[in-house]
Amino acid sequence: MASSASISAEAEELARWLGLTLTPDLGLRGIHNLLRALGGPAAIAAASLTTLEGCGIAPAAAQFLHSGRAWEAGFRELERTRAQAVSLVTLHDPNYPLRLREIFDPPPVLYVRGAIEALDRFSVAVVGTRHPTIYGRTMAERLGRDLWAWGLAVVSGLARGIDGIAQRACVEAGGVSVAVLGTGADVLYPKENAKIAEVLLAAGGAVISEFPLGTYPAPQNFPIRNRVISGLSLGVVIVEGGEYSGSRIAARTALEQDREVFGVPGQATNRQAWVPNTLIKQGAKLVTEASDVVEQLPFEVRQRLSPPPATSGRRAASNESTPPLEAALLARIRPGEAAQLDELVEFLRDQAGLPELLTALLELELSGKVRQLPGKNYTRAE
Repeated sequence: MASSASISAEAEELARWLGLTLTPDLGLRGIHNLLRALGGPAAIAAASLTTLEGCGIAPAAAQFLHSGRAWEAGFRELERTRAQAVSLVTLHDPNYPLRLREIFDPPPVLYVRGAIEALDRFSVAVVGTRHPTIYGRTMAERLGRDLWAWGLAVVSGLARGIDGIAQRACVEAGGVSVAVLGTGADVLYPKENAKIAEVLLAAGGAVISEFPLGTYPAPQNFPIRNRVISGLSLGVVIVEGGEYSGSRIAARTALEQDREVFGVPGQATNRQAWVPNTLIKQGAKLVTEASDVVEQLPFEVRQRLSPPPATSGRRAASNESTPPLEAALLARIRPGEAAQLDELVEFLRDQAGLPELLTALLELELSGKVRQLPGKNYTRAE
């Protein structure tokens, strides 16, 4: 057991982190400016007023920090988190999720209910409209369930509509899911998804927030939390979303963070299909099933995933009946490499002409064995 002195030191450090987030007029940018300039909360607490103001923060924020009021507020917040069994993970904590640490503006403090280790699982975000069509609901359920079948956790915002549907499908399939709130960790919104949160937590998932306890749903909070959803994830799947929906913001933050962006195609006349269809036209990967997502993940991630038994069976059956020309192409197009169309034509010139070769390549693409890259290059999708 840790000594009371070490517990006190830990509490003091956490209170200082919380004090930073509770300082008026400081904001995320100001906190990161201070951390870059001074190194950490202890150094910030010990800094002079002149030093604090020299870090480019508002005078009122500098006064609040220098007077000690920030640390008093931090201790009060710490007491509330302990009373509600909410864990805290700070940016300098080794338990802070690795992928989230990589983004430009990671939250200095995460409030966590549930399993902290769930935040570092391989995961994919599934997000979309709060008013899905029947088709959108079906696709969200399918993706939430099937992504977990591959071993991928589902991250979303526990919002009404696509978010909650995908997360419920994941946990009902026995999976792990992480909900990123636009409220305090103690304020579930919308209330009808409280049951999903309970099941999610019981299944080894987590409910997290960067906002102080008691923060109620304010419109500006939800776009802010989108960067955390994408930051935790290997990629973001947009199921449905209108032109001015939050799904568009989620896609933008994912692109800014160099995450994969996927779109589930929708009916062109349906306004809820605007975001995914537009993203697909702009180069996002078209997704109709979980394997489409898996194919785009880094090789080192795919190596550690396990195809669902049914998928493995379909692949085995497919390989047994692969036509000779397609089998020859698969032998030449090796995993992790790209083969140019002209090279393939030359390699198989004694077996087939260009029309037959293109037909065979199309069949391999449709069966999910080969993926076409820009410039008529082909690579294995396995």
